[in-house]
Amino acid sequence: MFERITFSSNVMGGRACVRGMRITVSLVLSMLANRMTFAEILEAYPYLEAEDILACLEYAAYLASEEVHSLIETAA
Repeated sequence: MFERITFSSNVMGGRACVRGMRITVSLVLSMLANRMTFAEILEAYPYLEAEDILACLEYAAYLASEEVHSLIETAA
């Protein structure tokens, strides 16, 4: 489903990474949240590709779309 997002217990402790590199999805998202542009990120990490950044955003959107259900009933 996410070809550019990889997980390996040997790389960054199994956290979501970009194409098996030691670049975590959370790092890329943090740079975007701090208003770095795609161009700035690609300049800082020349082995990344624009498609990698988009894949991180798509992965984050996927995680944010999950439903959370309470195990405790609340009174209406």
